[in-house]
Amino acid sequence: MDLIKNQHKHCEKQENLTIFATPKNNIMNAIVEIGGHQYKVNENQEIFVLKLEGNSGDQVTFDKVLLVSSDAGTKVGTPTVSGASVSGTIVEQTKGDKVIVFKKKRRKGYKVKNGFRQSFTKVKIDKIA
Repeated sequence: MDLIKNQHKHCEKQENLTIFATPKNNIMNAIVEIGGHQYKVNENQEIFVLKLEGNSGDQVTFDKVLLVSSDAGTKVGTPTVSGASVSGTIVEQTKGDKVIVFKKKRRKGYKVKNGFRQSFTKVKIDKIA
């Protein structure tokens, strides 16, 4: 019986948790969709995203901003926040670690070994507006 009460108390504590904590020191956070993936970004943060067109030093702008948070409050988009954008600079084009793909069928003499390296772009987030 005590175990059931403890589980119930645990559930009550979970309900009071905040999903997205408000940042301090006037740092802006945003959740941005880039290449079909969602990233939580801050200003002056460097992130790896799937390969984007461009060279090192090029400016990029992301318009699909799903959430913006600052000391003033949080704006949640439906599905995107209107007028919000995140701008960044391409730092470098790079590749990830090698993934080995090995296929085998037993007793048939069939073996195939392939390697694959995913291309990434390192982006530094300059401004959240």
